[in-house]
Amino acid sequence: KKTAKPTKATVKQQQGKKGPLEMSAKKPVPFLRQVVAVRKKVQRDPRFDDLSGEYKPEIFMKTYSFLDSIKKQEKEMVQKQLKKCRNVEQKEKLQRLLNRMTQQEQAQKKQQKLRERELSLKRQQRELAKQGKKPFFLKKSEKRKLELAEKYAELKRSGKLESFLNKKRKRNAIKDKRHLPPQKNL
Repeated sequence: KKTAKPTKATVKQQQGKKGPLEMSAKKPVPFLRQVVAVRKKVQRDPRFDDLSGEYKPEIFMKTYSFLDSIKKQEKEMVQKQLKKCRNVEQKEKLQRLLNRMTQQEQAQKKQQKLRERELSLKRQQRELAKQGKKPFFLKKSEKRKLELAEKYAELKRSGKLESFLNKKRKRNAIKDKRHLPPQKNL
């Protein structure tokens, strides 16, 4: 028995990898055929596109500084609504919203402080470079130590240092207890 091999006319081969498929001339062309290729609209995300420019937090903060005043007004409105509200569920919702707003505000202030600290370090490095000295860049661990020292100084000023240290001691004690082997009660 002979196996039927496909002939060259029935097989649609390509002329290399990038070549077009060979189409049969006997097959009728569809009625709605795209003759000219229509360019697809390419959606671009300005956050990740180079055309939008480079992200610089200082410029961004200056440009959108008006949002801070709007956020302040919204926070005051939420506080007023919270005082007037009698419904328990609504009150909880408003309280969560107020907490979120204050946390966002604190996080923004913290980031601003970090940026200011980094800028001051850069300025110092530039001044040293102008004097002809070799620039010295802090490691992450050293930056963390400076940050901790600043935090402790701030806590000492506000008088909350003792309570903070007590909480930290308790946390560390709990961690240490976890690592100890279980003791038998006699």
